Amino acid sequence: MINWLKKTKNIGDIESLQKYYRPLALTRYSYSDVKKMTHSFKEKLSQGGYGGVFKGQLHDGRPVAVKILNRPKDSGEEFANEVASIGRTNHVNIVTLLGFCSDSSKKALIYEFMPNGSLDKFIYNEKSSTERKLGWKTLYEISLGIARGLDYLHRWCNTQILHFDIKPHNILLSEEFCPKIADFGLAKLCPGKDSEVSMLGMRGTAGYIAPEVFSRTFGGVSDKSDVYSYGMMLLEMVGGRKNSDEEVDHASKKYFPQWIYNSLEIDEEIQFHGIMNEEEKETALKMVIVGLWCIQRDPTTRPSMRNVLDMLEGSMESLQIPPRPFLVYPPESPADSSSARTIETNSFQSVSLS
Repeated sequence: MINWLKKTKNIGDIESLQKYYRPLALTRYSYSDVKKMTHSFKEKLSQGGYGGVFKGQLHDGRPVAVKILNRPKDSGEEFANEVASIGRTNHVNIVTLLGFCSDSSKKALIYEFMPNGSLDKFIYNEKSSTERKLGWKTLYEISLGIARGLDYLHRWCNTQILHFDIKPHNILLSEEFCPKIADFGLAKLCPGKDSEVSMLGMRGTAGYIAPEVFSRTFGGVSDKSDVYSYGMMLLEMVGGRKNSDEEVDHASKKYFPQWIYNSLEIDEEIQFHGIMNEEEKETALKMVIVGLWCIQRDPTTRPSMRNVLDMLEGSMESLQIPPRPFLVYPPESPADSSSARTIETNSFQSVSLS
């Protein structure tokens, strides 16, 4: 695998990644193999800034998802990142990479097939503001599964892996709605655990990027940057909508983290959509409080993913309301939020939840 990476043209910064590689039990396919397994790309599952994802089938009958990378100006770094990082993982909440294709400029990644697609299809309900596609118990179990997957990446891999693009679009769901973290194109492999990461520029998707990732004045980049993204996603799961939504009727509710924190602060009764009993209400409130802890401006005040799990699985009485978050936004939002792009900038805007 290492020898192939050395010989492959335009991979981009392979030397800096090479020391993290170990032998990977992956199958290499030719481009003709990829065309055959997808029936010439007959069934498209999704489309992103990197290219498309197509349904396929291996020779043994197993269904697969084939991700085609076709950015013309891509150096290949995202492809190398994904093979290097996800190829070394083995966890129920991390999607399994089965193989890859690299024929000159033709690059593809072959994953296990996830029949329920991505999480964003189940938490954003554009047709109804009062109905939910997933029950609160299922949402809670999904939040736990994602947290376990991130805890594994941060603490239990031989080399710590930071994802840098946690969002609903990158969480895939099995037939039983078991969540699996996917899309490691922006991931970074770190030799030392619990340490800050040296990184130039900014990476991630607007709305989920931790403040320190696009301005180091807010602190060092570390696993707590993934915690921030997880917190923003958790709040969207609770709200059933994008955290920032200009189409919301009431101006005070346009930015969900601000509205929900203000409601908690004045001990206002919060009406969550789809709540059927007190247990579901407690579950929703617990997810909110944990999400607000995760999006604290100072990375050192955010919980680790291990602590996130403890809070989610613990009693409501043990949770404290976090300090008021001070939220920071990148200067621009990509037109397609499902497209994860690396953005390099030193400018930023900050907004206090007042």
